[in-house]
Amino acid sequence: MARRRDESGSPAAECSLEAGSREMSEPWKGALGCVGVALLFLMTIGVLYWQVAERPEPAWLLKGQLSGLVWHSKRSVLALRSVFGEQSFALIQPRHLPLSGHTLLTNRCWYNQSLLCSSWDGVSELQILLEPINQSLAECYRVEWTPRHCQVALKDCFSMDNVSWYGGGSMHSQYWPINNADIDSQPFIISNLQDTPSGYGSVLERYFLGSTGVAVQIHPEVPLHIGIESKKWLCLGVPPNAEMVPLRYTMCVSDNLTAVHQQVGRMIPAALPDTDILQLPFWRLQKAADIIAKLEHNARSLSNKLKQHQLGDGVLDLTEQYTQLLLAEVPFVMKWRGTFVVKLNLSNEEARNWFVAQAHRLHRRLDVKYITLEGGEGRPNINGVQHHSWQLSSDEYITQFTLLAEKLGNTTIISTATQTAHIPVFVRMAPRQSDWSYAGLKGVIPTVLHYSLLGYSFFIPDAVGGSLTKGFLADEELFIRWLQIVTFLPVMAFSTPPWVFGENWIVNMTQMCIQRHQSFVVPLIRKQAVELASLGHPVFRPLWWVSPDDPKTLTIDDEFLIGDEVLVAPVTAPGRVHRDIYLPGSSYQWKDVSTAQVFDGGTLLQDYPVPLTDVPVFVRQDSGDSQQTAS
Repeated sequence: MARRRDESGSPAAECSLEAGSREMSEPWKGALGCVGVALLFLMTIGVLYWQVAERPEPAWLLKGQLSGLVWHSKRSVLALRSVFGEQSFALIQPRHLPLSGHTLLTNRCWYNQSLLCSSWDGVSELQILLEPINQSLAECYRVEWTPRHCQVALKDCFSMDNVSWYGGGSMHSQYWPINNADIDSQPFIISNLQDTPSGYGSVLERYFLGSTGVAVQIHPEVPLHIGIESKKWLCLGVPPNAEMVPLRYTMCVSDNLTAVHQQVGRMIPAALPDTDILQLPFWRLQKAADIIAKLEHNARSLSNKLKQHQLGDGVLDLTEQYTQLLLAEVPFVMKWRGTFVVKLNLSNEEARNWFVAQAHRLHRRLDVKYITLEGGEGRPNINGVQHHSWQLSSDEYITQFTLLAEKLGNTTIISTATQTAHIPVFVRMAPRQSDWSYAGLKGVIPTVLHYSLLGYSFFIPDAVGGSLTKGFLADEELFIRWLQIVTFLPVMAFSTPPWVFGENWIVNMTQMCIQRHQSFVVPLIRKQAVELASLGHPVFRPLWWVSPDDPKTLTIDDEFLIGDEVLVAPVTAPGRVHRDIYLPGSSYQWKDVSTAQVFDGGTLLQDYPVPLTDVPVFVRQDSGDSQQTAS
């Protein structure tokens, strides 16, 4: 029995064994821990060494000093990447290639380090030329897709994933950036947005700018179609055509989007338009008149009202119907905006000379200061003849129309513009809805930024409150918030006079805004116009212009800069007396001109107070320098 108890183990024996086990395990645990740390250290060194020294280079199709092209066969995507890291400038998906399985791309011009050549039987041929870096410091690739037969529809789509895109054509609902737009692929030509709200509007350029520092310019002779798949793809295309016209465009990259735009997309005007137009507000007659005597009575009545309410001098803005009434000698052959008018044949020199002579006659007979040329949207089908040549898909007619306007002098106003940012004329913005949507007030600032980015910094904004309303505007808040934005634009235009609301404070507010525009904004715009003329920098700028590496600035569509000096942050939503304001530029300081408070750049001001009678304006502060303030 005693032996059995000993075999089963006494308490003393158990304690002795446990102690021995502990004594043996502690050294082993320490040794194993050291070995684990050493292995982890060696693995880390190995990974770092692989990343730095042994990591395989991407299979570059073309490689420049800043960037290179890589083909991803599984996704059938062409990647334009930085040679210094993982940054991707653009991802391009050729939609005309077979997208099932692996799509191989082999370079038949491998012996030329600056040229990529490839082909797909029965579909298309690709050629990409890497241009040497020139004085602009941007690195560019010339891309050309050529169809192998006339039934091939060419289409390259640029990814919107983590890329904000700007430029292209104006829209009925204007967004900044354009990622939120949703537009079916269609001819990239200027349309009348009142008739075709799903088309492209009055200012259009074949130029797109990506927030990664990439710019895309499409060749002017390409019969271009553009589609925007909301938040997914920006697509360039050429439909099937008998001429088998290639899709040709150039991609350029640089350090950031401001730099690439300054190097590639800037437009330096040959001359500036007459800036005297900035000083006086435009007043449009609303009352109908069918005889000259009634028109003259309405004009005198408006002039007396302006004097009565101490709103100063202004420009009487006559519509085409009133101009027709005064001249009464215009031939009519087709309808436009509900009225029979002429479509001028710009290919005929005699017709062009006749038109210029009529315009000069209008100047002399009516002693007018400014003349507006409207029209030219869509396809120029003269005398009802339908032309099927792809060349009529371009906006050459509007370009020629603008060149004709140039002959009338630098006080001319046009309603459509493309490829003519260098010409010294004003562009009148398309009419806007009288509401708070992106087709109304909320789209004003995106439209300003769009026009200015494409080189059209001198424009006539739509009337305060929008001009698509029937009769006078009735929404006081919408009128005031719209007025506050227009105060900081080149010209103040009105179709609803402030006295129709029957409130003295609205009239007084209008007086103050006109005075602020004349005393502060006009001198500032004229100062920035000098920089526009010498460097091609836009007068009105997005926040990313001064802070291109700050992702917060890329999608802000309710603030804008005048030069690098003044930031304006209006209210664009109803019922708001507070708003968030972002101040860009970590090296800047910004002073609120109303409160004299100074804030550091890179700061988000949350729920900043903005009463109905105020608009936040900040002036850039340089240390040790006193800045001009807006009174």
